[in-house]
Formats: sequence, structure tokens, C-alpha cells
Amino acid sequence: MAFLDSTVVTVALPAIQDDLGTGLSGLQWIVNGYMVTLSSLILLSGSLSGRYGRVGLFMIGVAVFALASALCTFAPTLGLLVAGRIVQGVGGAMLTPGSLAILQAGFREEDRARAIGAWSGLTGVASAVGPFVGGWLVQIGDWRLIFVINLPLAVVVLLIAWFKVPESRDVAAARQIDHWGALLGVVALGGITYALIQWGAVGGTPAVWTGAVVGVVALALFLVVEWRGSAPMLPLEIFAARAFSVTNFATVLIYGSLGPLLFLLVIYLQEVGGYSPIAAGAASLPITILMLLLSARSGDLASRIGPRPQLCVGPLLLAVGLVLLSRLETEAPYVTGVLPGVLLVALGLSTTVAPLTATVLASAPERHAGLASGVNNTFARGAQLIGVAAVPALAGISGGGEGGKTSGSQHGASALADGFGTAMLILVGLCVVASLCALLLPSRYVPKASKATGQGLAPAGSDAVQTSHKDQHLHFCGVSGPPMRSCPGSSTGSKDEDGGCR
Repeated sequence: MAFLDSTVVTVALPAIQDDLGTGLSGLQWIVNGYMVTLSSLILLSGSLSGRYGRVGLFMIGVAVFALASALCTFAPTLGLLVAGRIVQGVGGAMLTPGSLAILQAGFREEDRARAIGAWSGLTGVASAVGPFVGGWLVQIGDWRLIFVINLPLAVVVLLIAWFKVPESRDVAAARQIDHWGALLGVVALGGITYALIQWGAVGGTPAVWTGAVVGVVALALFLVVEWRGSAPMLPLEIFAARAFSVTNFATVLIYGSLGPLLFLLVIYLQEVGGYSPIAAGAASLPITILMLLLSARSGDLASRIGPRPQLCVGPLLLAVGLVLLSRLETEAPYVTGVLPGVLLVALGLSTTVAPLTATVLASAPERHAGLASGVNNTFARGAQLIGVAAVPALAGISGGGEGGKTSGSQHGASALADGFGTAMLILVGLCVVASLCALLLPSRYVPKASKATGQGLAPAGSDAVQTSHKDQHLHFCGVSGPPMRSCPGSSTGSKDEDGGCR
């Protein structure tokens, strides 16, 4: 559901725009409403799942996701659709940390890599077919069908989880829950996102400035709470490791480029290029395919030469691809106009993401190894969120709120055609800075695999490479959660139903 939803919604945005009469800012809210709650609640949900039971929270998340999908299906206005997407983000944050942790707890150590590999392969299939499914549903029927498909899937998942999946808990989980940190995180991301989107739509109104101030103040208070709290969901000392801080900053830049690219490209191809929904959705399919084919090899290479060369070269390949896409003309043919840039973007991401994620996980202190995955995922999701909100405004692609298409669809398409190239060049700048960040890593830096999670840069064929590949695919597609910590004194890390170590 979650991986399919992450692709089909983007394909359906132009159809939603026509039906609900919204402008670009409305489309941004459809994407970012989901991302605000997903990004800010994943760390909290990881703590809750370990304390109260992974399967239980997973099932609640699936149910919330399904109910929110039903709300999206029948939403008569943009406001209710965005509300449904916000609730979907809550469900996504609840179900995603538990999904991999359930696999980690439910399989013997010798079978775990194959289980995670199957998980990664099936989610890859879902992401690959998403553009076709979404485009087909939009063309034959109505955009609302993209949310209907979640309902039968949710029923099947809930039945399987209830009857077949044993519960597990983390007996070492903190007894305190960082409620204030979670609340301030939602307010911070929501306020900043609101200010950025509305600034592009209506300019610097008092409401926009109020949203910006509220978001920034909430962010400052969030840092204070995390610094002084007894059980913070984001212990700030984790950033003392230079490699961890550098690679997380590079993550923000890379995913801050990827989010706006995928958001704007699908809309541009339909509104300006005249592509059908299926064709526009499939335009970025080479990215998913090449990442599935090349990421394991990329992780293997980084384990032998260190991640620095790939983290320098990969963002530059991504930047060159964005330069080519910035030169797209109206009704550009796919093979000669769109595909070259998409292929370079795919090669850049395939080169970068596996060593980037593995380095983040392995460079954190061992006691925070599980947390590092959640932190990196939160940074990636938050970067996509801010990028989708900010880049269109910076590029001069204006939008309105509900009913924002007051200037007509032709004017909106013209603004998109004029600003698309500028938006891509802004993303080029982010990628170049990300490449320069890699120079701050030692030239021969090769982090050791984490003992707590088995993640990091390790010899080819090891569990670490499998896990790194799984995490990079997870991050690209839009959902993930921190892996479960190993059970103290246990070779398998698995728990019995009462939360004790087997």
C-alpha cells in the first residue's frame, strides 16, 4: 500500500488539479500533507512499537492508512483530501517502523537476509508498477480509484497479521515517550511547510509570516527539548561523529533535490509535454530499475574503496542529468529529450544512495545504531518535504490555494514551462554542494559494520550489503523505519510473545 501510494498519487496530480480546481500550491499540500506527519512521527513510532508491540502498532497503522484512504476517496474538496493525506502519513509512520522489525524478530539469523531481500524485491515491484497502475486508473476511470485500491489490500494485511504474525517487543526500550518532541516536530515542519508553500502562492502575507515564525520557534524548542530531555527521540550527541553529520547533511541535499524533481517532472510532462498519465508516470521508471540493479554493486564497490569517491561522483552525475532535464522543450520526445537526463539521474542515485546510507548507519555510535536509520530516514523525508515546498516558489512557479486556478490552466502551464528549467538548475546547485560535502570525509574512510544491526559497508555478499541495499531502496521510495535492535545476549535478536529473549 505505502510503496504503491507513493508513486500513484504523483501521477494523478494533474487529474486532481482539474477535478478540484486547485493550483500548484494545492498539489504541493497533497504531497506534503502526507510527508509532514510521516517525517515527524517515524522516530516516535519506532519507540512506541518497541515498547507496546510491533505487530499491534503495525496493524493500527494499516487500519489508519486504510481509513484515511477512504477519506481521500470520497473527499469532495481539496481541504478534506489534504486532511486524508495527513492522516495517511500518521498511518504510514505507525506501520513502517514495525514492518522490518517484524521480519528481524520473526526469522532466524541465517534466514533474515533472504527475508529482507524478498521484502525489498516486492516493494521494488510495487514501486515499479505504481506509475502504470496509477496512470491506467486515471485514464480509464477517476483519480479517486488510486485510493480505493488500498482498502482490499489493508483487509488482507490485517487478517494475515492477526492470525499469522507473532507479537514482539523490545524489552530494552525506554519507558518514557518523547511526546513533546513529537508534537514540536509536527508543528515545526507544518509551520515551515505552510510558509514556503503559501509564500509561492500569495506572497508574504501576515499569515505566511506567522506560519514561518511558529515553525522556526517550534524547531528551536524541539532542539532544546531533545538536548535537555531524559529520553529524547533524537539524542543530539549522535551528531558528534563527523562522518554521521556530514553524510546526513548530504542526505538532506540529495533528497531535497529528488523530491522536487519527481514532483515537477510528472506534472510538467502532462501539463506542458502533452504526455498521458501512464507515459508521464513511466518516465521516471528507469530510476527505480537501475537502482534495483546497481545498488548492491555500488555498496560492494564502496566496501572496497571507501564511500568518498562515490559520494563525490554520484551527485555530480545527478547534477548533469538535471542540467539535461532543465533544457526540456515543449512536447519533447521521450527517447531523445527526457530519457538521457533520467538515465543520468538514475546512475547518480545508484552510485550515491547505497554508500550514503551505509556510511550514515555505520558511523553512528554503536548504542545508537538502530536510531541512526530512523534519523537518516527522517532527514530524507523532511528534505523532500521542504524541497517540494520551496523549490517551485524559488523558481517562480506560482500556484494558488483551493480554487487557485483563477488564471486558467493555460497560465498555469505557461508558468510551469517558464520555471521548470530554473527549478532544475536550483537542484543542480544542491547536488554540487552534496558532492563537495563528501570531501570532508577522510580519503581512506571505510566504516566498519555495526555490530548492533549488521549494517554498514561490509564484504560483498554479507548481510550488511543486503541491509544497505534494502535501506537505500526504502529511502528512495518514501517510507522506512529504524531497524530493531538485537536482543541482548541473543544471536538472533528475536523475542517471544512476552517480550523476553529466545
